[in-house]
Amino acid sequence: MRVRSGKPRRSHAVATAVAAALVTLAVPGCTAASDEPRGPAEASTTGSAPAATASAAPPPSPTPSYALSSAPRTIPAVREHTPARGPGWKPAAGARVVVPPGNAAALADEGKLLAGELRMGFAETADPRPGDVELALGAKNSGSPESYTLTVQGGRVRITGPDEAGVFYGTRTLKQAVKSAGSAPEGTVRDAPAKPQRGLNLDIARKNFTVGWIEDELRRMADLKLNQLGLHFSDDQAFRIQSDTHPEIVSTPHLSKADVRRINALAAGLHITVVPELDSPGHLGAVLRAYPALQLRDVQGRAVKGAVDISNPASAKLVDELLREYLPLFPGALWHLGADEYQALVYRDPQASFPQLARAAQQKYGPSARIQDLAEGWLNDRADVVRPAGKVPKAWNDGFFTGGVVQAAKDIQVEYWTGKENGARPPLEYLREGRKLVNLNDEYLYYVLGQPNQFTYPTGKRIYEQWTPLVLRGTTPVPDRYAAQILGARLAVWCDLAGAQTQAQVAEGIRLPLAALAQKVWDARPPQPAWAQFKALADRLQPPG
Repeated sequence: MRVRSGKPRRSHAVATAVAAALVTLAVPGCTAASDEPRGPAEASTTGSAPAATASAAPPPSPTPSYALSSAPRTIPAVREHTPARGPGWKPAAGARVVVPPGNAAALADEGKLLAGELRMGFAETADPRPGDVELALGAKNSGSPESYTLTVQGGRVRITGPDEAGVFYGTRTLKQAVKSAGSAPEGTVRDAPAKPQRGLNLDIARKNFTVGWIEDELRRMADLKLNQLGLHFSDDQAFRIQSDTHPEIVSTPHLSKADVRRINALAAGLHITVVPELDSPGHLGAVLRAYPALQLRDVQGRAVKGAVDISNPASAKLVDELLREYLPLFPGALWHLGADEYQALVYRDPQASFPQLARAAQQKYGPSARIQDLAEGWLNDRADVVRPAGKVPKAWNDGFFTGGVVQAAKDIQVEYWTGKENGARPPLEYLREGRKLVNLNDEYLYYVLGQPNQFTYPTGKRIYEQWTPLVLRGTTPVPDRYAAQILGARLAVWCDLAGAQTQAQVAEGIRLPLAALAQKVWDARPPQPAWAQFKALADRLQPPG
């Protein structure tokens, strides 16, 4: 209920106030009909009329009472909300997003973005006004990475975090709360992600995606608090980024280096790391069309699809030249080396089928070495190229072998996608070795265009109801004691049959799976809303189409 503004007639002032007070007492927990702060005329019934009852000043109008607030409706859901009584907050005329001058260098971009989204002003000031949203950095050790605190109190909002990413995620919560309900509820949100790596993997090699489409996905990912975009830009079908050292390998169309810088700039502003993947020693068919002498051939002279001859030093030289060219183009701290599906290793007897590889393995690693050791050494050598640039290397799980004389370096993160390929061991074997894994389980998280090889498009409902980061292979979770070694997960778009869907169809196809993934990597606990409620909220926050 709401007391009418304006100066009531003197003859009715006391009666109005008393009646309103009785109604308030009779209806405990009544919530005000408006979220706007009460104006001066609503706070008091004192007037200037002369009077008969001047000796007894009328009591003030009663303050509205409010029900305890509920948590804001967001995706992912906030992990902790302390309710309070109050009108909450919503954008109002003259309100601003403000950043203290001492934090301006770090948070001005986040503040300006939120101000534009909520159609508010922006200012650098240490003196917020009623109705303002204040963004500020807390002490470095005031919370876990990417955490934030959002407080709605007294007609203001304050968002703090130990780092810029945390404050940014607080602005995403505020934006979603306003979009889902029209206002942010009174109270305090304390929030942080369960997993440090959360995102989308995109195959731009087999299918060309425009810069605009990628940018739209980055913005959608940011609102879901996802922080990683993997770009698989080289494969048998095409090589999709401009090269100055080897322009002869580049396909048309492709991303220019200016395009990549534009994508990286937007991603950085949204606290998303772009993780490039230059896959080798397999999946290099586009490169091999320009360098057929590097093609791997079996003992009968037959070419092996997509595979370079890793016994030929020229193969390593070419790949390393490309790696060194692209390292400065991607400022993020992660680099994907691929290492999957090297076809020489799927032969029944690799040693007999590829005698040149067998000889090279023994010459380099000793008489007991096998071709898998040569492949593992290739992975380690490529990791040695990217580490000096400050990159943490990644590789697909079927590039890690056991039982050989060469082991993959311990710092190479395992991107676990399958248990079907040669060398693809059960996830527990990697975990028991102490390795860190990222979940790209092909049973739930593979969106393969055209659905070849018995793949089916993943659904948000199935991810939401059945999958967790512990489910690395198939449908069975690994024991919870390994949870800390599982760094997170990505939904993977693979374009095996590139023409099966348009860009728009891909965007709509991954919309709900990506939202479901975002929920499950932000909070490891079972989600509370049923799928129908979650979907309805997702449709409101990120509408179909």
